[in-house]
Amino acid sequence: MASARPNPVQWLWYAAGGRLPGRLREWVLHDVTGRTWFLRGAARSSVLVLPLASVWLLLPGPLGLRLSLCLMALLVGYFYSLAYLEESCEHKLVKHGYRYGSGRATRNAAKEAAEAEAHARYVQRYRS
Repeated sequence: MASARPNPVQWLWYAAGGRLPGRLREWVLHDVTGRTWFLRGAARSSVLVLPLASVWLLLPGPLGLRLSLCLMALLVGYFYSLAYLEESCEHKLVKHGYRYGSGRATRNAAKEAAEAEAHARYVQRYRS
C-alpha cells in the first residue's frame, strides 16, 4: 500500500463521493480492495447516513416516534448503502482512473491466494 493517506477533510470529501488527488490513487485501490473493504465501506456510508438520520431527532413530536423514525432511517440507509457497496467501490475506482471491474478482480485474486495458502497448509498438515 502507498504511504500517502488522505487527511480527515479529504477523507470526508471522498466518503461523500468526491474525488481525491492523483497521488492518493493507490490508497483508493487499497481502500476498496483491502481485507477490511466491507467495514471501510460501512464507515463511508455512515458519513451520509448518520447526519440524515439524526435530522429526525430534531423534529417536534414524541421522543419514541422520533427515535423510531431515526432507527428506520438508519436501517433503510445502511441496507441500500451496503447492498450496493460493491458497485459503489467500482464507481470510486473508475472515478480515480482504474478500469471497471478491477476492484472485484483484485479482491478475487487476493481471496484465491489466501484459499490456496490455506489449502497448502491443510495438505501439509493432514495429507503428508
